[in-house]
Amino acid sequence: MIQYFKNINHQTVAINKPENGAWVNIIPPLKQEEFHELSQSLDIPLDFLTDSLDIDERSRFEEEDNVKLVVIKTPTENNSFNESDAFYITIPICIILTHNQIVTVNSFDNGAIKKFLDTFQNRHPDKKNMMALKIFEKIIQNYMSFLKEINVRRNVLEQKLYAANRNEELLQLMRIQKSLVYFVTALRSNEMLLMKIERTNFLGLNEEEKEILNDLIVDNSQALEMANIYTNILSSTLDAFASIIANNQNQVLKRLSVITIVLTFPVLVASIYGMNVPIPYANSPFAFYIPVFLSLVISLIVGWFFLKKKIF
Repeated sequence: MIQYFKNINHQTVAINKPENGAWVNIIPPLKQEEFHELSQSLDIPLDFLTDSLDIDERSRFEEEDNVKLVVIKTPTENNSFNESDAFYITIPICIILTHNQIVTVNSFDNGAIKKFLDTFQNRHPDKKNMMALKIFEKIIQNYMSFLKEINVRRNVLEQKLYAANRNEELLQLMRIQKSLVYFVTALRSNEMLLMKIERTNFLGLNEEEKEILNDLIVDNSQALEMANIYTNILSSTLDAFASIIANNQNQVLKRLSVITIVLTFPVLVASIYGMNVPIPYANSPFAFYIPVFLSLVISLIVGWFFLKKKIF
């Protein structure tokens, strides 16, 4: 699906065809015929339009026939029905700067483009470089927002985990850990992309735009640092909880071993008195109480010994 927007008197107006100074936004569902038509009408290499279809496409920039392409990773919620998948994943978004328009291609719906659309009335589509920088800004803001959500969810799950020790919370934390892996990888790739754009001045930025790009690099580095911190905290938490589980398991096994040893002596006494051979006090009226008394005394002595040694 192809959307065309134009800023008229600080109002976002949807139009039916691409015009000079318009923003062309391509969103799912994606049709190959639309790609071919748009490629011919705007003189955009077809590969530039289809690169976002590969979810593993790396962050990069490229130029062909004076048409500039920037591929950058943006976060989005994972709608997978698999309960073991990450809560959030990263997907590529293509930003194409043509001679007269700016084109964005999204393989999935993502919040960054929606936020950009909400503020489009304040933009100047003829300043394509500034438009691209503002999209970068919304993407980084999305990362920060999702990272805060991840941290809140992690804290809640940790509290539940320490209180209940259930596998469900462990699985949820593993999904968060997968999300953070996606974020760290994408943010590191985006940081390299932005720094390379700054170094090569690929977009032909002026001094004001260079300052904005420099601020975006700092914000991206901050998001990357947050993602690394949350990843380390989560890894430490899972390691600590694994140690707690192992320690609890050792305590349970130790107690079971002590109980087994304590119960072994009554079984031994009962076995001896149950043999079909002549035994002392076999004809005594207390023949039943003697082995019971011996078993009880021996068990109490052995139990007291383990308690004294603080083994139980």
